[in-house]
Amino acid sequence: MNIYHDLDEVSAIKNAVVTTGSFDGVHIGHKSILNRLRRIAHDINGESVLITFHPHPRKVLYPETAGKNLFLINSQIEKIELLRKTGLDHLLIIPFTLEFSQISSFDFIRKILVARLHAKKIVVGFNHHFGHNQEGDYEYLFQLGKYHGFEVEEIPEQDIENESVSSTRIRKALLEGKIQRANAYLDHFYLIMGRAVPSPANRLLPGKPAFFVPIEEDCKLIPPSGVYAVSILNGQQVSKGMVIIRKRIESDPPGNHPQVVELVTVNGDNPTASTRVTLNFHKQIREWEDFSFSPETEVLLQRDCKEIEELIF
Repeated sequence: MNIYHDLDEVSAIKNAVVTTGSFDGVHIGHKSILNRLRRIAHDINGESVLITFHPHPRKVLYPETAGKNLFLINSQIEKIELLRKTGLDHLLIIPFTLEFSQISSFDFIRKILVARLHAKKIVVGFNHHFGHNQEGDYEYLFQLGKYHGFEVEEIPEQDIENESVSSTRIRKALLEGKIQRANAYLDHFYLIMGRAVPSPANRLLPGKPAFFVPIEEDCKLIPPSGVYAVSILNGQQVSKGMVIIRKRIESDPPGNHPQVVELVTVNGDNPTASTRVTLNFHKQIREWEDFSFSPETEVLLQRDCKEIEELIF
């Protein structure tokens, strides 16, 4: 997958089949769009292109209201890795600024989709809007396509058990600790990627190596305080792990995120210092609001470890 952070970096793309959006979570609805994008590109001997934006538009347009407390399912690195797995050919990450937000839907189509990318077909999700004040939609694209010579296709809304899938719905499930529901919407595990930093003094389970996994972006959505079953991807190695998510305390390593992620390996190889790991979340084992270190805590965590060993295969 080719990644561009500026329109001027984009080289010639053959028979571009394009979609746009933030694609936070790269959930099952997003995958439906990307799969269709790839099939069309294959049929016309073309290449698939996703235009996305960073930071999230709401963070720029409404910093004190809708964007202030907006937490995202994926960090930028996580989203790129998830998109890479879809088989996408080209990812264009446009820096979203107040100036860029003033571009009309007409100019977005004319200057970017047509003049720069020479789009042959544009694929959009259900009820997709774009451009200044969200004035562009499927019908607008369809009409302009007649003039500029590109086709447009709209993908129906995806649903699971009669519930429509959206990034907003997934964020709500995660904030409630409903990991399995969120995973069903995502069509993959909710994940956290970061560098495993050895804990100098394991206060959780003495004798078992423990790690902090610092959150690399302040706006990354972290589930509520509790104990979670995870699988740990460490290079080619996969092992079982227990994650404790809690509020930050004074003795924790420095960081800007209000929550802390602590990792204990239940079985398998332990990460080496500062190894980048991926934590795939399977289930919340239990809530844990009143965090403390005590002999009773250790007994509970030992019991949690046994449950995780039986849960993850």
